[in-house]
Amino acid sequence: MESGSAPMDRCRKRPDSDPEGSGEPEPPADKRPCTAEPSISASAAVAPPPPSALAAEHGGSDMDTSSSGHAGDADGDADDGDGDGDGDGGSSCESDGGGSPRPCGRGDGRFHRMVEAVAAEGAGEGALVAALTELCEALSFCAEDAGGYFPTEAAARALVRLAGGGGDGAGASLDVMLLSVRAITYLCDAMPRASDAVVRHGLLPVLCSRLLAIEYLDVAEQCLQAFEKISRRQPTQCLQAGMITAVLTYVDFFSSSIQRVVVSAVANVCKKVPADCSQFVIDSVPMLCNLLQSEDQMVVEKVAACLISIVDSFGSSVDRLDQLCHQGVVEKVLPLINTGGLMTLSPSTCSNLIGLLAKLACTSLVAVKSLFELNVGSTIKGILVTSDLSHGILYLPLEKQNNQVVNEALKLANQLIPSAARDIEDTQIILAKEKIIMDEPRFLCQFSMDILPVLIKAVNSGANSYICYGCASIVNNICYFSKPEMLQELLKETNISSFLAGLLSRKDHHVLTSSLKIIEILMEKLPDAYLGSFIKEGVVYAVEALLTQEDCSKSTHLSDGSQQTETQPVRRNKSTCFCYAFDSRRSEAAETRTCRIGKDTLLTFARHVKTTYFTKEVVSSEMGLTEILQKLKTCCAVLNETADKSSDQDNLQNEEHLSTILSEVMMELHGGETMTTFEFLESGLVKSLSNYLSNGKYLQVEENMKCSADHFLAVVKRFQSFALMSFSRMDQHGGDMLLTLLVRKLQNALTSLDNFPVIMSHNFKPRSSISDIPTRHSTIIPCIRVQFKKDEDEANLSSYDSAVNVEISSSLRTIEEFLWPKVSTDTNSQKAAKDEPQERDCTPQSSPPSEGLICENQNSSVEPCSEQGTSSSGQAERNTATLSDHTLQPKLIFSLKGKELDRSVTLYQSILQDQINAGCDIILDTQFWRSVHDITFRTAVNPEANDSPKHFSTAITSIDDSATGFTWQMLPFFSSLLLGKLPCKLDRSSPSYDILFMLNILEGLNRYSFQLISDERNHSFAHGRITNLNDLKAVASSIPQQEFVSAKLTDKLEQQMHDPLVLRSSCLPLWCTELMAACPFLFSFEARWKYFQLTAFGSLTIHHGHMIDPSVNNITERGSPHSRKKFKVDRDDILVSAAKMMKSHARSNSLLEVEYKEEVGTGLGPTMEFYTLISHEFQKSGLGMWRGELLCEAGTDDAHVSRFVLAPNGLFPRPWSASADCASFQELNRRFHLLGQVVAKAIKDSRILDIPFSKAFYKLILGQELNIYDIQSFDPELATSLMEFQALACRKKYAESNLRRDCHIISDLSYRGCRIEDLAIDFALPGYPEYVLSSECSDILSVENLEEYVHLVVEATVKSGIARQMEAFKSGFNEVFPLNKLQVFSEDELERILCGEQDTWDFAQLVDHIKFDHGYTSSSPPVINLLEIIQEFGSHQRRAFLQFITGSPRLPPGGLAALNPKFTVVRKHNNNKADHDLPSVMTCANYLKLPPYSSKERMREKLLYAITEGQGSFHLS
Repeated sequence: MESGSAPMDRCRKRPDSDPEGSGEPEPPADKRPCTAEPSISASAAVAPPPPSALAAEHGGSDMDTSSSGHAGDADGDADDGDGDGDGDGGSSCESDGGGSPRPCGRGDGRFHRMVEAVAAEGAGEGALVAALTELCEALSFCAEDAGGYFPTEAAARALVRLAGGGGDGAGASLDVMLLSVRAITYLCDAMPRASDAVVRHGLLPVLCSRLLAIEYLDVAEQCLQAFEKISRRQPTQCLQAGMITAVLTYVDFFSSSIQRVVVSAVANVCKKVPADCSQFVIDSVPMLCNLLQSEDQMVVEKVAACLISIVDSFGSSVDRLDQLCHQGVVEKVLPLINTGGLMTLSPSTCSNLIGLLAKLACTSLVAVKSLFELNVGSTIKGILVTSDLSHGILYLPLEKQNNQVVNEALKLANQLIPSAARDIEDTQIILAKEKIIMDEPRFLCQFSMDILPVLIKAVNSGANSYICYGCASIVNNICYFSKPEMLQELLKETNISSFLAGLLSRKDHHVLTSSLKIIEILMEKLPDAYLGSFIKEGVVYAVEALLTQEDCSKSTHLSDGSQQTETQPVRRNKSTCFCYAFDSRRSEAAETRTCRIGKDTLLTFARHVKTTYFTKEVVSSEMGLTEILQKLKTCCAVLNETADKSSDQDNLQNEEHLSTILSEVMMELHGGETMTTFEFLESGLVKSLSNYLSNGKYLQVEENMKCSADHFLAVVKRFQSFALMSFSRMDQHGGDMLLTLLVRKLQNALTSLDNFPVIMSHNFKPRSSISDIPTRHSTIIPCIRVQFKKDEDEANLSSYDSAVNVEISSSLRTIEEFLWPKVSTDTNSQKAAKDEPQERDCTPQSSPPSEGLICENQNSSVEPCSEQGTSSSGQAERNTATLSDHTLQPKLIFSLKGKELDRSVTLYQSILQDQINAGCDIILDTQFWRSVHDITFRTAVNPEANDSPKHFSTAITSIDDSATGFTWQMLPFFSSLLLGKLPCKLDRSSPSYDILFMLNILEGLNRYSFQLISDERNHSFAHGRITNLNDLKAVASSIPQQEFVSAKLTDKLEQQMHDPLVLRSSCLPLWCTELMAACPFLFSFEARWKYFQLTAFGSLTIHHGHMIDPSVNNITERGSPHSRKKFKVDRDDILVSAAKMMKSHARSNSLLEVEYKEEVGTGLGPTMEFYTLISHEFQKSGLGMWRGELLCEAGTDDAHVSRFVLAPNGLFPRPWSASADCASFQELNRRFHLLGQVVAKAIKDSRILDIPFSKAFYKLILGQELNIYDIQSFDPELATSLMEFQALACRKKYAESNLRRDCHIISDLSYRGCRIEDLAIDFALPGYPEYVLSSECSDILSVENLEEYVHLVVEATVKSGIARQMEAFKSGFNEVFPLNKLQVFSEDELERILCGEQDTWDFAQLVDHIKFDHGYTSSSPPVINLLEIIQEFGSHQRRAFLQFITGSPRLPPGGLAALNPKFTVVRKHNNNKADHDLPSVMTCANYLKLPPYSSKERMREKLLYAITEGQGSFHLS
């Protein structure tokens, strides 16, 4: 409350308290009614408020809290009549005279004496104040069991009399009134039953009178505290006494803490409002609603709780709810739940407020009209958009979603538009609501325009069945009540046909029925407008498929229904009924009501829709479908028939024909008539295209890892022609490439197929349980119950009958190690098993964890790119690379329901996948963890010679790829194309597999577009189509990587990762890990960053602000909470200090913090600067690490500049020959080893390095193999020369292979008009004359050895010459965490993670992301000057400024907005003149203390001086 804004303050009586103007002299200072400090005597001021009083002021919004131990008392009836008599014994606690409380026995009459002193007639004011002070002090420390020995009745009678001003005049003084009310407050807090006594003795009217005519503010505040205590036990009496009006009348004059007490008291009495007291509440609603505009969030939350309780109490009375609406409840509540309100109020309060409006709209027509008038559709739209339906809603049963904001918003929308169904009980209210929207069509129109698009988007993005039903119900009701013209206008911007096709792909009967109802309404009202699109989008097909599928399932059920056993997975949610889910009045009773929709009802309705609207005559007359779809199917059939023909000379004509067919298919993507997702999928185009490009491998049933030269060349040829088509544009003036159109079609198709369920844990709470596997120990993660059963045909093993608990992270190898000694009948095998070293960590929370992927030779489905293998769980890939082939050979084979289990997948993932394949809705609840899963085991047969990746690689490498001028097998995606399969364990029969396969090929095509186009230019030159070497330069055409990101899959992964069980165990369903391994591009960078954090370190929590997710702040950090290690470094010898640090802490999970010798600073700032300094150390010349090093000559003026390696295109390792000096090379290896450790530790601790690696070096870190085209990224001049030499060599080879042998072409070969021999190039690595390429080729470069020269230079530059350095780097990196965890990122993303961002800043961005505090605001003149100066900084000055503020010259990923703590600017106060002072910083808090300089020029001068001269030390400022 601002000073002077109220009619009274703490220094004066209210003017109207002395209406006659008696002119009595003002009392002395120590007796004034209200003072700035408490006016009571020192003895009275000693007594502190009870703990619960403080809790009431500062607690949360839960108004049910009471002081410790009295919760049971607070719920008692007001008139229970068991107050304490005067004769009850003495106290059970007392003060020992020195002020410290001590317990006392029953015989002690201390409390009797104090009460008698208070109740004494004729006592003077001083004696009363002293007695009341003593009583208050004793009560404030009183124990709970004191109530049995306290003279409650006598105390209540005396204290009420004094509070009312009774006595010989003395009682009317401020001190006596204040202390008596305080004593009552303490008494009711310590002994809740005392509330009954004080109410009986007439306290409530006294308190009301003190509040309605406030004479003393201190007394009024104490009365409010007393009401808050009493209302807990006597709510009805307080209500009847007029408490609500009394406490709210002058509520604006009190502080926020007292206002919280007020609304807590009101909330207490509003919990259950008796019918005869309703008017007391209704009259006070306007005052309550005014408090909703308070700036105190806690006050608003408590007022909201009051209103919710009031509406709940009045729910059965239409008149009372109408009265509430007339009092302005709707107008006041609605603004709170706008998107702005969602940011300030707690989610539970927001959902309750939306529920309040839904309950009003359910019964009150006044509320419905008010909500429409206030454009509630816009509010609901904001809620749904902000909540992100696709991944903000848990996939849980209905009963667990009652408090969700979206759930209540959908209820509200369902209540506003009356149901199209006519329920007998609700007919009257439905007709009344219908009359409202019929009388005012604008209501329905505006509401529908706001909400329809977001509902359709929610369903299309993959919301669960519950949300889908809510959305479909609203759409159904809107369509039912809209007139045809209005309906057509509403739906013209939305693809309602695609929406309905998506709904019809669901399994829930409620969703399907709603979809059919919408179809029926649209076909009745607008048949001509939608029949064509229903056919084209697959709605008609889906209705027929529904009937066909149900008929098949019915016959299947009849045939094998008797064979169902307990071991079959339980279908969850089968009996969940959504019929009453969005009925605000009956949601609680929904489970007990009969479902309106049965399976027979659904099928009958579907047949009705088909026979009425989709008859054969009507459908066949619509030819829109057949033209495109039939054409596509014809083309696809041709492709399938001849796809596996070899591309030898006899079939060149066939290849040209197929290329023409492919061209026609691609043209359809750009045709005038749009191809729908349904047509795209139904045509089989994706499968046919995949089969064509893989030369028939894709549709082969048997696994065949062998690859012939003919097959290889056929795939290359087809892929090249397909690539040229993909990069072409139909519109010569721009427009999208065909690649873009195809990717978008594939993404839409992937979105429409929902094959990847989010599996949520149900009420997961960490509880201790015993795990048997991997070893018997206690764990807080649930275990799966497994019963191992011996295969019936197995004779060499013994049985194992006990059910065991298996940790969910356990691999099959771990299970085998446990089971083998127990079932093996070979004693030698048992002994060997026992003696076998245990290579796993038994602690599930260890990092890196213990269980993981085993890539074994025996598995026929091992992918060619096994080094990029899949991570089977969050606990994956641990130390298995070091195991020998012998160790990896399995002893046992495990099966689940007759299907052999893949050993690279955990048992937990296999069980989940089995239930997914069975069509079950999986919820990880108690029933799941209690279920026993039967696993069959048998002896593994000794593996035969396998057709594994080794043979595959040999087959490819044996092909003379130099004929093509390009090493195709080096491209990660190309091996998938050759084999016709993805490198993952996903089910090939799934409809989404075709799409994923094609997207993988297209993403590779896009990522390597520069190399592919360069190779095509090289071919053209070889064949003579290009004659000028300058034309070899390729201009890459690629589409943004964002086109490949699936929003739906990203949302699902985000939701899956935020499941509490996943957060605790890091164990994800199989589809998450397999998709991330095979197609990481489908997920956004942010989602992959979180996945990396979860799987590499076991936590989403990160240490330094990068992309932090506020929803997971409560997750335990790596290692122990707040585990930090400080390390002291020498600023003058950073490399040595870094080596010592990494030697001690590289393998540690602790967060490293740096402090410098002889400096006091420590924490985030010095640590960030350390990583900057070590980055610069590694860039210095003379280390022998990088290309482009310049030797610094002593005495030269340019010595400072040449201290660092000049690498304008980024750092790349310098090649060293195998004959290099061993001692110096060992030192070089140690540096690369240290660099690997530093880079890994920076990523793990989320620190920023200031080191410009080249793109090619990032590729090496990610395990990619480099080729001639990668040299372009770090040495463009060398790359250009090599590519031109290569083109000449290819032209020579082509001429030689020509049947006519064009000798004149070979003799005329020259390099830019000069003979190759005249270039006088020897066989040494360019730029490194000491690096001899080959001892055998000492001749000068010529046409004959040109190809070999190019090969040797490329080999030395990006392969053998840097191989040992990279091995050293990787070995250092792997000491911190496994390097292969980074393979989910691209090289550009890895640079962003490691080196942050250097984004540009505009004024608005700076204002948004900088906090101004302690004397400054965003409009302060010094602040405006600062922001203008920062904008005017050059790149070097900006880097220096950032390092001055944060310790690093670069911003973290996410830019300025991602700085944590936030960049803050405060005013620096100094006794001296501001212009003579310098700015200072606290780098650990990103905190700039800026003096208020007199001018912008002076500020620039001082700031530049500080950021240039203030570097290099950390001291106190």
